[in-house]
Amino acid sequence: MEGNKAQAFFPGKYKGPASRLFRPVFPKRAVITAGMPYGNKNLHFGHVGGMFVHADVFARFLRDRIGEDNVLFVSGTDCYGSPIMESFRKLQESGISAAQNLQDYVANHHQMQKQVLQQYGISLDYFGASALGRGGDIHRELSAKIFLALYRKGWLRLLETPQFFDPKYKVLLNGRQVVGKCPIAGCPSDKAYADECALGHQYMPSELLEPKSVLSGEKPQVISVQNWYFDLERFANPMKRYVEFLRTETTTRPYVCSAIEEFLKPPALYVQKKHLSALSEWEDQLPPHTVVQEDGKPSVTFVFENLQSRDTARAILDEKGIRYRTGKTLVPFRLSGNVEWGVPVPVVEGVEHLTFWVWPESLWAPISFTMACLEQRGCAPEEWRRWWGNSDCTVYQFIGEDNIYFYGIAEMGMFAALLSEDPEDMHALALPRIVANRHALFLDKKASSSSDVKPPMADELLDFYTPEQLRMHFLSLGLSTKSGSFRPQAWLPKEQQQGGDPVLKEGNLLTNVMNRVLRSFLYTLQNEFGAFLPTATAGEQIKCEAQQALLDYERFMYCQEFHRVSEVLDVYIRGLNRQWVGRMRRAEEQNSPAEKQSLLVDTFYGIKAALLMLHPVAPDGCEKAREYLRLPKEIWSWEYAFTGPEAFVRQGEQAMYLPPKTDFFAKHPSQLR
Repeated sequence: MEGNKAQAFFPGKYKGPASRLFRPVFPKRAVITAGMPYGNKNLHFGHVGGMFVHADVFARFLRDRIGEDNVLFVSGTDCYGSPIMESFRKLQESGISAAQNLQDYVANHHQMQKQVLQQYGISLDYFGASALGRGGDIHRELSAKIFLALYRKGWLRLLETPQFFDPKYKVLLNGRQVVGKCPIAGCPSDKAYADECALGHQYMPSELLEPKSVLSGEKPQVISVQNWYFDLERFANPMKRYVEFLRTETTTRPYVCSAIEEFLKPPALYVQKKHLSALSEWEDQLPPHTVVQEDGKPSVTFVFENLQSRDTARAILDEKGIRYRTGKTLVPFRLSGNVEWGVPVPVVEGVEHLTFWVWPESLWAPISFTMACLEQRGCAPEEWRRWWGNSDCTVYQFIGEDNIYFYGIAEMGMFAALLSEDPEDMHALALPRIVANRHALFLDKKASSSSDVKPPMADELLDFYTPEQLRMHFLSLGLSTKSGSFRPQAWLPKEQQQGGDPVLKEGNLLTNVMNRVLRSFLYTLQNEFGAFLPTATAGEQIKCEAQQALLDYERFMYCQEFHRVSEVLDVYIRGLNRQWVGRMRRAEEQNSPAEKQSLLVDTFYGIKAALLMLHPVAPDGCEKAREYLRLPKEIWSWEYAFTGPEAFVRQGEQAMYLPPKTDFFAKHPSQLR
């Protein structure tokens, strides 16, 4: 866990090298994970632009900052679950799917996802699949171990719970084969399934409003089944203290803490005020509660001491025919189900033929992938423990905001239960750090395949833009604080295709400005100074400006505020270019070779700092520039961030010859027409 953020961030302006005293402290080791895409589709722009690019830039930065051997970046295809089964069933019915079985179906999508991530330069150390290969084997083994550990510690409950049954087809319905309305008060989602709505709200199946079977279109019956649940509601009080710790002692994004706190409220029911007269006759039959009435709201809130009391009240309201909505609160977190396509649950207390619900096993899948990655490297089986649950290592989990409940609440509760005999003190545990991004919108709306203009798949974008242009643009959307709209001109309606392409605005910093700085420096060097690289020390002004930018950049990376990282890059690189243009004009007007020599020395220093900051964002172009400048790979290490390039250049060393019109950061061929 991070140290005190007040210590990590100096509130005043940085002033040269002395400000290094206030630099943030990074962990000794780090694991970066990116939320797992489902195995029933290829990657759309939101997968890449809303999460994977941010995770990759941070992973690349940490490799430079704390050492490549101290960073693991893992993710994989989420292979199991009812959404995949339902997609495969529909494709089989329509005769579209060429896959013979579910395993082939997800394997095909896994390969497509892997290829797209490679095209975008996503530098995963391991991209696995929860049902395939050695990673799948390890995942099944780990799932069984985690289940048994939670059972032995007394954190699991076997509950008789309702499940939907289609009487026409005579089958139990999985989670995505039932649709209805979300029972959570105030939820706007128009897609609610058996126990989860499209916005991530959790509830018991019996709470779903107006359920309908997707197989028959009829109202399903409800029968009782046995399933294992994690006793999540017992973590309400420690979770409250944990959120306060996150809010005051770490750089966790405020809305993540707020989203978690919404579920830490006591159990409540919302009853419309028009039912109050009927309620008054038998309200004393309800378990102990308090009533909250607020002016301007159409409902009254009944707050209960615990979940059992709330459910007793629900039964009474159902009997009286009083409609109600439930409130967000911690409910038992389901671990198992009876979906055939899933990871088997160990047989305990004679309960057989269960599989894990896809959400819990996907939460520990990154541990499985870490284990598989380390095994590939020849590490000992227990090496993974140095990375997960270890105070010397921080796990950064990049997710979308809809999944905060699972990663920020359910995962934290389970991991706390596993890591400690007394998880009451959750903030003392080495729990993962949640990095949740807001929505990447498409044309100002939440992306939907049913829209008039279909949102692009990630690979389709590469027909119009380079990966580096897209990476720069996605970072600038500011998803750490707000939802950002992706508006590629190729997908805009004709009446909106005016002016420049919004996607190219940040990309131009590379393809125009940084290219000009590098070309100007190298062409001047080889045309007027024999291509000999400067070995003199830069002036104090350029050194202070570069060091200021490096420190700001490092600080924003520490907070994963990538739009602020983009701002630092934009201001610094454009300033470097302006200095070149202005000083070169004066040098030529004065016919001063000495001034040109001084400009080359200062610009060389500035370029080195710019390349270090750009390296996680646009690695290929930066590597090409490094080779032309004859600089060693050590310049990517932050150990040498404040060391001038002259320290790496031998006297008389020449830059590589740069042919005319050479680009380090290329435009897409379609942009050259």
